[in-house]
Amino acid sequence: MGEKKRKEQSKAEFIFGKKNYKFMLIGLAFIVIGFILMSGGGSDDPNVFDPSIFSWRRIRLAPTLVLIGFGIQVYAILLNPNKEKKSKK
Repeated sequence: MGEKKRKEQSKAEFIFGKKNYKFMLIGLAFIVIGFILMSGGGSDDPNVFDPSIFSWRRIRLAPTLVLIGFGIQVYAILLNPNKEKKSKK
């Protein structure tokens, strides 16, 4: 009887809440957009230099978006999903 009760209790509770998953998806979107902006700019001929690899978008914007995305991921993991429930009780 005790084992059955423990199984029912463990199934009902998730580690992360809905808010955590929303922030995780937002962070993942930032990371993906950053890597997409970082791509491209190469040359088909290895003997020809293409200065577009040093554009502002690839050097400043894209890595900043990736770092912001990782920051959002850390925040989503550390966010307490039960904070609102505890304050209402």
